[in-house]
Amino acid sequence: MNKAWMIGAIALLGGPVLATTAQAVERTEASEQAQAYIISPQNGEVVGKTFKVKFGLSGMGVAPAGVDVKNTGHHHLLVDKDELPAMDKPMGGDVTHFGGGQTETTVTLEPGEHTLQIILGDKNHVPHNPAVVSEKITITVK
Repeated sequence: MNKAWMIGAIALLGGPVLATTAQAVERTEASEQAQAYIISPQNGEVVGKTFKVKFGLSGMGVAPAGVDVKNTGHHHLLVDKDELPAMDKPMGGDVTHFGGGQTETTVTLEPGEHTLQIILGDKNHVPHNPAVVSEKITITVK
């Protein structure tokens, strides 16, 4: 059975996705107009310990993991990451997956300064080509 398909199916069913042994795979083309962004919170905002993060996407559509529709993908949230995930492998446990096509989530973080960024993944959790990545924002948790 195709390993990338199995990863997508496991994610769609809510199971864990780990890319530690995943091999390089072909990347799905992204729309040239695609832009990922964080609607809220805003860069520089002060938030409470638990807050809502809303994801934005233009130039492409949102579809659950495992769904093979051109110009679609699903969000992955990076919290306090210095580097983006590998571009040629399914994203693993170091990012938060929204394989159901969710466009918002509630996050709880310890007080202090944190960064948030989103990256779109294809049906198999692999970043598109070119990668559809938001700007990294910085927030302060009270």
